[in-house]
Amino acid sequence: MSTLTIRIPEAKHARLRLLAQNRGVSMNKLMDELATVALTQLDAETRFRALAAKGSVKRGLELLDKLDRRDSAVRAGVDRVEKPHALMPGWPLEVVRLLRDSRAS
Repeated sequence: MSTLTIRIPEAKHARLRLLAQNRGVSMNKLMDELATVALTQLDAETRFRALAAKGSVKRGLELLDKLDRRDSAVRAGVDRVEKPHALMPGWPLEVVRLLRDSRAS
């Protein structure tokens, strides 16, 4: 186990203390949870970039079109649509959304 000392503004520290209190955890546990979230996001992005580097742009765009159709169907109230994991097996939904959103910009 390591010790980490950080300097943050008092207002931010107070908000983090309230967040920990509301979640019923210690500041230590809260910082551990937040670090885990940040590292998980980094791992997902790293995996996405590695897969994207060896993937097919054409196939990626086809999958994004399929996701767009799915989203349109959901908004239109169609009951039976494919689930995102069926479209891109093994891909975290957050990564699928990131890919779709980056295409729109």
